[in-house]
Amino acid sequence: MDYKLQAAKNLAHIIPSLDEETLLNLLEKPKSADLGDIAFPAFSLAKVERKAPQAIAAELAEKIDTAGFDKVVATGPYVNFFLDKAQVSSQILHDVIEAGSDYGQTDLGKGKNVVIDLSSPNIAKPFSVGHLRSTVIGDSLSNIFQKLGYKTVKVNHLGDWGKQFGLLIVAYKLWGDKAAVEANPISELLKLYVRINDEVKDHPEYDDDARAWFRKLENGDPEAQELWQWFRDESLVEFNRIYDKLQVTFDSLNGEAFYNDKMDEILDLLAEKNLLTESKGAQVVNLEKYGIEHPALIKKSDGATLYITRDLAAALYRKRNYDFAKSIYVVGQEQSAHFKQLKAVLKEMGYDWSDDMTHVSMGLVTKGGEKLSTRKGNVILLEPTLEEAISRAQAQIEAKNPNLADKEAVAHAVGVGAIKFYDLKTDRNNGYDFDLEAMVSFEGETGPYVQYAHARIQSILRKADFTPDANQTYSLNDPESWDILTLLQSFGATVERAADKFEPSIVAKYAVNLAQAFNKFYAHTRILDDSPERDSRLALAYATGLVLKESLRLLGVSAPNEM
Repeated sequence: MDYKLQAAKNLAHIIPSLDEETLLNLLEKPKSADLGDIAFPAFSLAKVERKAPQAIAAELAEKIDTAGFDKVVATGPYVNFFLDKAQVSSQILHDVIEAGSDYGQTDLGKGKNVVIDLSSPNIAKPFSVGHLRSTVIGDSLSNIFQKLGYKTVKVNHLGDWGKQFGLLIVAYKLWGDKAAVEANPISELLKLYVRINDEVKDHPEYDDDARAWFRKLENGDPEAQELWQWFRDESLVEFNRIYDKLQVTFDSLNGEAFYNDKMDEILDLLAEKNLLTESKGAQVVNLEKYGIEHPALIKKSDGATLYITRDLAAALYRKRNYDFAKSIYVVGQEQSAHFKQLKAVLKEMGYDWSDDMTHVSMGLVTKGGEKLSTRKGNVILLEPTLEEAISRAQAQIEAKNPNLADKEAVAHAVGVGAIKFYDLKTDRNNGYDFDLEAMVSFEGETGPYVQYAHARIQSILRKADFTPDANQTYSLNDPESWDILTLLQSFGATVERAADKFEPSIVAKYAVNLAQAFNKFYAHTRILDDSPERDSRLALAYATGLVLKESLRLLGVSAPNEM
């Protein structure tokens, strides 16, 4: 039962000037539990009623139907609703135990598809922590939308096309060593890429050569195609190894190159609709009517297509093939102007479904406050970083629980989970500084802290040999229990809010709050002592463990039963 909605309904019967939805938005949580569970501020009626808010609150408290509540009282300018904690706790625990891991599941998105463009590393470059955010945010959003009944399609739109491959081919032909690349592909290709970007400042002809090689690649030149395919295949071997460690999978690996033969249709459609204008030999679409100053450059004067041309082809392909209700692009903030242009061009083409496309932007990951850059060779490689996190987790497990079975698997779950959780608990539009020690700590607002709370609960349940029964009545009304119960009740609404705002950090922060509430309860309550509340306390522990595990799953993080 939604008690906030019930309070709004009860108020609507005696306040004809405000509708239920308005009342629902006005309701607050009191600052102190002593003041009740839900509060209505009477200030909003003071002008209409021409009375002091305190007098209005007193009148409302006298008239209101208290059905569903223990009591309703006026405290100053507020009408405060007190829930019947014994009854409410019984209902919440029953709901969690009965639903199991489906608790919080809805069919909000039934029959609707969500396409999520995520990760999208550039081939022939190492997978760095710079790619981590898009990967884990996109993967978590997929889990969150699935929880709400949507079918998701995860697309890894690989950066496998563009002038940078012309640059790489030039570098390889100038300085490349086939045996060295075969022995250590990604690091050798990175060296070549960094070197060409450094030397092009003194050799502008390298830039012209790169453009020429990319044109050859677009036109199907055999040598260019062979080198490109080699770079791509070697990159995917490394990427897939990292994705396996992260436990992230995809439904499509169609990258930019996939759309190479689909761009002519876009150019034809733009020409048919008279949207193309010539500017200095290039083809552009003017977007001033959308408040966008710079026109979208569709085709360069040398005939080469651009990133936006391929993205237009990709958007049309995805709408036709997946008929998406939402199409989400998990890409850095620096691409916001590009996505504004992309949506505006599609709108100009008459595709109103462009309104269903969302750029889910994110802040940068820095190291020591400095921006990371592949071009400058300033990167934190993800694979050795994951290994270091696993190693640190293993050292802490050895110190805390040296006899733990399956230590390696648990260390992997904790180490990798720590990096993912730290990223996901950060509001996505904020950046963060990469600090492995803080990430893998068992203290503070970290993944291991939440995982440890879950493992502690499983240990309690094993000691008690407790399995809950959905037909039993479990009931609690102490303050520590109530803090947990109100959090458990809000889980479904939390998942919906995270989807609505495309913000996994809402779930991550919820998981930390729930773990903290349980640890406070654990510190104040002897759960296993014989008492009339013993089974109810164990049922609360069980429900908390279940929701913690499900919260972590939505973030793509494992929840070991022992740590």
